[in-house]
Amino acid sequence: MPVIARAAVLDRMDHATPYADSQPLKIRNVTLDDPKAGEVLVRIRAAGLCHSDLSVINGDRPRPMPMALGHEAAGVVEALGPDVSDLEVGDHVVMVFMPSCGHCTPCAEGRPALCEPGAVSNGEGRLLSGRRAFICEDGEVLNHHLGCSAFATHAVVSRRSLVKIDKELPFEHAALFGCAVLTGVGAVVNTAQIKAGQSAVVIGLGGVGLAAVLGALASGVSPVVAVDLNPDKLALAQSFGVHTVNASDADAVEQVRALTNGGADFAFEMAGSARALDAAWRMTRRGGTTVTAGLPPPHATLDVNIVSLVAEERTLKGSYIGACVPSRDIPRYIRLFRDGRLPVDRLLSGTLTLDQINPAFDALADGMAVRQVIKL
Repeated sequence: MPVIARAAVLDRMDHATPYADSQPLKIRNVTLDDPKAGEVLVRIRAAGLCHSDLSVINGDRPRPMPMALGHEAAGVVEALGPDVSDLEVGDHVVMVFMPSCGHCTPCAEGRPALCEPGAVSNGEGRLLSGRRAFICEDGEVLNHHLGCSAFATHAVVSRRSLVKIDKELPFEHAALFGCAVLTGVGAVVNTAQIKAGQSAVVIGLGGVGLAAVLGALASGVSPVVAVDLNPDKLALAQSFGVHTVNASDADAVEQVRALTNGGADFAFEMAGSARALDAAWRMTRRGGTTVTAGLPPPHATLDVNIVSLVAEERTLKGSYIGACVPSRDIPRYIRLFRDGRLPVDRLLSGTLTLDQINPAFDALADGMAVRQVIKL
């Protein structure tokens, strides 16, 4: 039978700040169609607020409207569609915001984060099957956010958007593995393939950036330098045992280069800013690698000195979802968490209810929060 759910719905992308006043996200009752072939109904228990959600609200990442927002979550399987035989009702799962078809060229090459049908369905606001499963009380059909629409009590998602986890992991911690941890740790481990003893700088200390810091530490990287504007985030990074530099300092680049003996082997830009990426480039040593996992507005560009790219044998790489293989990486990262080597629970800024979502996005936009999690 169809399920009635409460969901945070964005009707358009031009609401003014503060969001506590303009209320861009409306909590609406929606009907969820039964899961079809290859789909799963999930009772969502925790969902994290991420800049990728904020970038839809503020219009930096245009998406079809209206949309049920949210993409980083964990929950419990409530119903299975036909042909789903490797999950059971009651299983705990983490959502992954890029479903992988398993058949396109990137998937066949072991790069499911670049799945071509998944990218198309995400851009169109549909599930991987091509359909939409949310219907409002007035009959309006809602678009899905990255195949998840996690700011809701329930969601129908593709089986290929889910990774089964053990039931002992608290949901508010489990949710972080679906985006912040996959993206941040994966950029270090998968994209950069960094080695113990190499140096790294991370610019932008949101959930993804701080996860990258933790991933670097778990990989034996030394020194690690964390860069941000917010003193509280710098203090949190420093508590992990890394060097910190305030990005507002006029000599921030010079400070990082001094701390890393002339420039970092790897510089990670996690702020979603062309200016931050330029700084990361300048903080990278000759022969080093600059990795960007931030998502700036589509019109943002970077001016790179081509001579230095060639003569200094520099590398500039993009990293999407940490170049992850979710079924492989999420269990690995959870094991590191359980062993105390990846304390991602310290990224949690606080928990809130679904009805508190709009002011929570103000805190995110103002840079005051690392990872806020809605408990459902």
